Amino acid sequence: MQVAANQLGAQLQRGLKPLYTVHGDEPLLVQEAADAIRAAARAAGHSERTVFTVAGAHFDWGAVLAAGGAMSLFADKQLIDIRIPSGKPGKDGSQALQRVAELAAGNDSTVTLVVLPRLDSATQKSAWFAALDANGVLVKVDPVERGALPAWIAQRLQANGQRVMAGDEGQRTVQFFADRVEGNLLAAHQEIQKLALLHPPGELSLEQVQSAVLNVARYTPFKLAEAVLAGQAQRVQRMLDGLQAEGETPVLVHFALSDDIRTLHRVRLALDAGRPLPMALRENRVWGTKEKLIERVVQHLRTAQTARWLGDAHTVDGIVKGLKAKDWPADPWAALQQLAMKVVKEAAPLRR
Repeated sequence: MQVAANQLGAQLQRGLKPLYTVHGDEPLLVQEAADAIRAAARAAGHSERTVFTVAGAHFDWGAVLAAGGAMSLFADKQLIDIRIPSGKPGKDGSQALQRVAELAAGNDSTVTLVVLPRLDSATQKSAWFAALDANGVLVKVDPVERGALPAWIAQRLQANGQRVMAGDEGQRTVQFFADRVEGNLLAAHQEIQKLALLHPPGELSLEQVQSAVLNVARYTPFKLAEAVLAGQAQRVQRMLDGLQAEGETPVLVHFALSDDIRTLHRVRLALDAGRPLPMALRENRVWGTKEKLIERVVQHLRTAQTARWLGDAHTVDGIVKGLKAKDWPADPWAALQQLAMKVVKEAAPLRR
C-alpha cells in the first residue's frame, strides 16, 4: 500500500502496520515520516528498538533476519529500524529484504521500518522493493518544489501558532521567506523554529521575518534550468549568483542549460515533422516538471529560434572551457547569464 508523506498521520491513526518503507531525497521530511512511525510504534508498546545501518558489501544481513524472526528478549514488542543510505542493498541484501518483508507480514509483535533515499525507476521495479510494497506501507516523500514552498512555510508557521499578515504584505512575506530558504528545507525548518523563539504566537510582519531569516538557500544547476524555462528572470539571476557564490563549476551549469535547450530544439523539430506533442515529449524522454515547462514554451517557438539558442549554447561551451568568442563576455558566469536570459526573455511572457 502506497501513501504520500502527508497522508501518513491519518494512516497511523487507523492502525499500526508491521512493515513501513520510507523513501525520498528530502532529509527533513524523511526524518519526520520515520519519527512519526517510531512514535506510533512506541505508543503501541514496541519499546525495544534495534537499528541496522547498511554500509558496504560485507554487511551482515543475517543479523537483520535473525532480529526479524526472533522474539524480543526484553519486551513483548520490538521495532527493527533498517537504514540503507545508498539505496543499493546488493544481491544478498535484495534476497534478505524479500525475506524481511515476508517475516514482517506475519509477525504482529514486530514493526519493521526501512528508510531509503530517493530511488530511480529501475530500483523501484526491483524484486526487493516490490516485496516491501506488497507486504507493508510504502511512504513516498516528494520534495517541496519552489511553487509550493510559500504554502509549506505558512503551514509550518501556523503549526507554531504564528502567521503572516493577510493580503499582499503576507504574500510578500512568505515569498521573501521562500527566496531565502529555497532548496534547503532543513534550514527552512530551523528558521521557522527560530521565529517561534524570537516572537510570540500571532501575526508576523514582513520586517520581523526580514530581520530574522538568514539567506540559507541552496540551488542546483538543474533547478536553475527549470527556472529559465519558467521565465523567472529574478529567480534565475538569484540562482546564478548563489551557484557562483557556492563554488559551483560553470561547466555543470552550462550542461544543465544546454541540455534543456537541446531538448527544446529536438521537440520543436519533432513537431515540425508532424509528431503530436505528447509523442515528441515521450520520444525525447521529457516528463515530470520539465514536461510541463517544455510543453508550455515549445509550442510558441520557431525552429530557427531554438537553433540559434543551440548555437549560442555551443559558443558558451567554449567560453566556460577557456575560449573567447566575439560579442560574448569572456567571463564564464557572465556568458551563462547572457545565455539564460535569452531563453528567459522568450519564456517570461508565456507565464500564467
